[in-house]
Amino acid sequence: MVNLDILDKINILYESRDFLILDKPSGLLIHPTKHQKTNTLVGWLVKKYPEIKNVGQRERPGIVHRLDKDVSGLMVVARTQKMYDFLVFQFKQGRVKKEYIALVHGKPPEIHGFIETPIGRTKKGKLVAVISRKKLKFEKPAFTEYRVIKKYKDCSLLQVRPVTGRTHQIRLHLKSVGCPIVGDSLLSSRASRKVSEGSHIHPNRIFLHASYLGFYDLGKQWQEFQSDLPQELKNFLSILQN
Repeated sequence: MVNLDILDKINILYESRDFLILDKPSGLLIHPTKHQKTNTLVGWLVKKYPEIKNVGQRERPGIVHRLDKDVSGLMVVARTQKMYDFLVFQFKQGRVKKEYIALVHGKPPEIHGFIETPIGRTKKGKLVAVISRKKLKFEKPAFTEYRVIKKYKDCSLLQVRPVTGRTHQIRLHLKSVGCPIVGDSLLSSRASRKVSEGSHIHPNRIFLHASYLGFYDLGKQWQEFQSDLPQELKNFLSILQN
């Protein structure tokens, strides 16, 4: 069921002639799919900024990177073709800096570490990140840096920086080291029950938020933006501290 109020929660943090910076709410789909045609970020953008309709790809104008539907946080949207091309170039060259805040089950192997497990698809088409890769297809290298911000009884709060940009990279990499993200649909029911035991509030979403974004504008000036955790995630952390 589509939440019709979700579009009202889109927050434009910065607006220039060439690009927009927005804070995407959890639950918002980026572009239409065969399962959902309306109430997407792309539809909202084209209505509010008509010039974006002719920027980039027709099915997702202005969009140079994406966040999963239930992930919240910072996104840059191109308003001109020149900015679109420049952003795409920066993403391909690894010049765009992105950071996320994630709450995971358990404790990662190190306080500050790197995950370098390649990501590929199984014969059934499922995306996985595993050390044994004999049965994987279309394997691609993937690199993720993480740092523990705070430890809780059964969870760890992490700052995560994806060096590469593979689909579901952060989710797959953290799960591969035994630390699946709290609220992820891939979690076992046992893990989900454990983290919410004794509490009446539960994230009702994946605990993953895009908190920092940095890139160069057309004038070759470095631009950077930050986003605080949404209130529902702050509320959940306060429960873990009690």
